Amino acid sequence: MTSVTRIPPRSGMAFEMCKGQTLTVIDPEGVQVSDLLAFALDDVREVISNGRTFDYEETLRLTTGNTLWSNRSNRLLKIVHDTVGCHDFLLTPCSEATFRHFYPDQPVHRGCFGNLAEALAPWGIEEDDIPVAFNCFMNVPVGPDGAISVEPPPSKAGSSISLQAETDLLIGLTACSAYASNGGSFKPIDYRIE
Repeated sequence: MTSVTRIPPRSGMAFEMCKGQTLTVIDPEGVQVSDLLAFALDDVREVISNGRTFDYEETLRLTTGNTLWSNRSNRLLKIVHDTVGCHDFLLTPCSEATFRHFYPDQPVHRGCFGNLAEALAPWGIEEDDIPVAFNCFMNVPVGPDGAISVEPPPSKAGSSISLQAETDLLIGLTACSAYASNGGSFKPIDYRIE
């Protein structure tokens, strides 16, 4: 059995994956978002792209069978299993600015943006290199008028999404830090690579 690694609440990690390996992101306690970034390992200027993904997949609702594409129109990750079917690829990782904007009465936190920047720095990734993340389990409904809102994730304890690497990758992964994204509480995220 492949071991599971735990990302503590409000923190992040980075790691490499080989082509053909599968990353499973698990919500061990339920109602917790995980921001996921992917960079091509041989050239980290090639990065996950929400715009290319929406264009080529022709949907905002990404789930089993869909592919996450790069800014260079290459396949990075294929979703091979998904028990939730609700993820966000519209909103940027939460940051200190996010906290000042949306939570002025709460302590400022560096958020997923700061956590990802620190975790990815050993590979030469700088803050300006961080794109919109694929936010696993995040619930961002789009209304008929185009308005968006952030609602608690529908994930339950043990919910998961599995993504297969289409090339060698550098992955950034968090246990999200924003209040609204996680129903007001903060929990860990687990992952395993097979």
